[in-house]
Amino acid sequence: MHPSGTPYRKIHPLVVRITHWVNAFAILIMVASGWRIYNASPLFGFRFPSEWTLGGWLAGALQWHFAAMWLLAINGVIYLSYGIVSGHFRRKLLPLSPAAVWRDARDALRGRLAHADLSVYNAAQRAAYLVAIALLVLLVLSGLVIWKPVQFHALGMLMGDYEGARYLHFFAMAGVVFFVLVHVLMVVLVPRTFPSMFTGRVKISGGRS
Repeated sequence: MHPSGTPYRKIHPLVVRITHWVNAFAILIMVASGWRIYNASPLFGFRFPSEWTLGGWLAGALQWHFAAMWLLAINGVIYLSYGIVSGHFRRKLLPLSPAAVWRDARDALRGRLAHADLSVYNAAQRAAYLVAIALLVLLVLSGLVIWKPVQFHALGMLMGDYEGARYLHFFAMAGVVFFVLVHVLMVVLVPRTFPSMFTGRVKISGGRS
């Protein structure tokens, strides 16, 4: 209960909120600087507009990218350690079944998915968060292979060597960007989720949050 007498429910622990925003900042820097790095040696027949990139030139983009990489990696270790040790992942992201994911994804596309209780993730959200975590881990691992191909040669061989790691890094980045766009769209459609990522709480109305 809030001191004002208004009932609230805590749904996001402090460590989750801090790592969420640090993660968002690090990903923004990494994507923008990564697009500048990509433009120096494109994998496909297009380049990203310069206005969407960060760093000004290749060396500048690399410095931004490496700085954000350490921030993302350290923040990720904190988030994963907390999620596993505290049971946060088990409570929030499990259990999960393909049938439940398909059902909730279908309902979401039809606009029929309920958002009354923000303390519980639906199956589509759980799957999306697990995929996003896997993509971020893949980004870090493939990035290490691209950065230090000799030192991480064994890991690189699992990814198709240096060039394979570059493609994997690009497609993992595209998956993370797609996740972020859908994530932002869902916040726009259900705006009361946004303040809770700062306060950690949602107002309880009629017995439901």
